[in-house]
Amino acid sequence: MTKDPNSLEGRVAWITGSGRGMGSAHAKLMAERGADIVVHDVLEDEAKETAEAIQAMGRKVLLSTADIRDAAAMRDLVKEVEAKLGPVDILVNNAGIGEHAEIEEITPEKYQRMFDIHVRGSFFCGQAVIPGMKERKYGRIVNISSIWGMNGHHTASHYCAAKTAVLGLTKAWAKELAPWNILVNAVCPGGVLTEMPIRVQGMEKIREKEKKVPLGRWAAPEEISYAVVYFAAPTGDFVTGQAISPNGGETIVGF
Repeated sequence: MTKDPNSLEGRVAWITGSGRGMGSAHAKLMAERGADIVVHDVLEDEAKETAEAIQAMGRKVLLSTADIRDAAAMRDLVKEVEAKLGPVDILVNNAGIGEHAEIEEITPEKYQRMFDIHVRGSFFCGQAVIPGMKERKYGRIVNISSIWGMNGHHTASHYCAAKTAVLGLTKAWAKELAPWNILVNAVCPGGVLTEMPIRVQGMEKIREKEKKVPLGRWAAPEEISYAVVYFAAPTGDFVTGQAISPNGGETIVGF
């Protein structure tokens, strides 16, 4: 019988920022597809809820609240995962923050925090898993960028720049790591109805933005997860260095 190309059976997946929103959706879908999961988020209560939901599916879970900006802590976390779940096969660099601000309002502290979480965090999580992936000649890394990292936005230039930097990491890692069968891709969501944009923008503003989307709405978190899992599962075994943007037609790319 041909193996299910959507299956993650026997894999260990580490998803940063998986306490709520898109990250939680990614973790749950991967668990449904058969993976054991590292639920990783600084929001401990939310992370516990995600972990409990995954355990209820019969999957193994390791929960971590370690700071992704701490390179040594990420190396230690990988060792813990290897001891308790097995080697990390899949890394989803999902953790992030959002903020609307005009250029003059972006302080050095706000700028640094944006890059520390999105870029530094993604880099050091990747750096922690890559040696083991090289040794096994297998790995899947999915970096979560943004539609704003592709085409910019009239505010939040620090966020746009950080998400564009994540695309740069994706392209460089894909070329560097291909000889070891480590595939690196990016998902660049458009508007997604999660807690973070609702808190930052408010539903009234989101409803106005939805009118500009050809499909007439923002995505549910799970609709982004399907793209993430495409790259992580055998469906993406000949795909590396690519970016897909599930955005309801708001931006048409790649032609």
